Amino acid sequence: MEFFTQVYGQFSGLLSYIVPFLFVLTVIVFFHELGHFLVARWCGVRVETFSVGFGREIVGYDDAKGTRWKLSWIPLGGYVKFFGDDNAASAPSPDALNKLDCAQRDESFHHKPLGSRAAVVAAGPIANFLLAIVIFAFMFAVFGRQVAMPRVDTIQPESAAEEAGFKVGDIVRSIDGAKIASFSDMQRVVSVSADRELLITVERDGQLVDLAATPKRKEITDRFGNKHRIGLLGISRKLSQEDVEVVRYDPATALWMGVKETYFVVERTLGYLGRVIVGREDADQLGGPLRIAKVSGEVATIGFAALINLAAILSVSIGLINLFPIPMLDGGHLLFYAIEALRGRPLSNEMQEFGFRVGLALVVLLMLFATWNDFVQLDIF
Repeated sequence: MEFFTQVYGQFSGLLSYIVPFLFVLTVIVFFHELGHFLVARWCGVRVETFSVGFGREIVGYDDAKGTRWKLSWIPLGGYVKFFGDDNAASAPSPDALNKLDCAQRDESFHHKPLGSRAAVVAAGPIANFLLAIVIFAFMFAVFGRQVAMPRVDTIQPESAAEEAGFKVGDIVRSIDGAKIASFSDMQRVVSVSADRELLITVERDGQLVDLAATPKRKEITDRFGNKHRIGLLGISRKLSQEDVEVVRYDPATALWMGVKETYFVVERTLGYLGRVIVGREDADQLGGPLRIAKVSGEVATIGFAALINLAAILSVSIGLINLFPIPMLDGGHLLFYAIEALRGRPLSNEMQEFGFRVGLALVVLLMLFATWNDFVQLDIF
């Protein structure tokens, strides 16, 4: 009996990760592919397949225009297959394209003008950014955000704040010229600025004072036991009910804040990748599907609002990654189109095929590396 209880407990724990993960991933993939689909239809491209997931079909149906909508077994992505594509990566089949008649060429993705093809490809990542903006705006309008004055109540000994000359009672007004409205605003900027000097303006006794502080890189453990290396100044705020205000915003303001929040995620992601490339940051924070599943399950325990907020963050990240100029990804197709615009003609079929092979290898290597990080970070070995 004890054996079955343990098995049931492990199975329940696994489901608590898998279900939120599949929910988040399905929403993101659906909107990404929907972006491709809508712009393709608008440009007159025949869409043969709209699939959430890869592999064998679980369930599906054909719409009035002949598109097969389906849910497939491997829930780690999805694709839209256009008329004229040789595969789900939108690679052309030269032999098949040459056999098309005039009517069929009018519906073929690869016979559309360069601008139309580029618009269809770019629509997927753009849809991810728009989804994130809408979710963030919804969060700001409906749930609001907690705002606490960015006041310094305690300073840790030998911390970056003490070395910079912070004093208890200081109120942070700006960092590197950017206005700081709450303590959480300050934390977000500082956490991604480890080992980088910041110009911080504080209000002290009614006067503005400029301080130069370099957040120290520290490893912290969150409530779920996950380790993160972030920048810390070494200051804290003593919060009480009177100090925290929940602010909800009107739709227009919430939408603008959604745009800014999306930009912040983009800037933070690119900044991290840039520091990895120049050797200022370790790449072990890059996570794959296992870590996303774990985080999704953990966030789901906090509440549905936190889960859809995570979906917005991941939607931005996936949209951004898809714009990288790697063949197989949307950015790779856009790179080919940029070369075509400069040359006045597309790359040869052999060069495109070579590019897709290299892109596939890079994507697989990246996935293997991220999954290895997952195994190490999750202590699976």
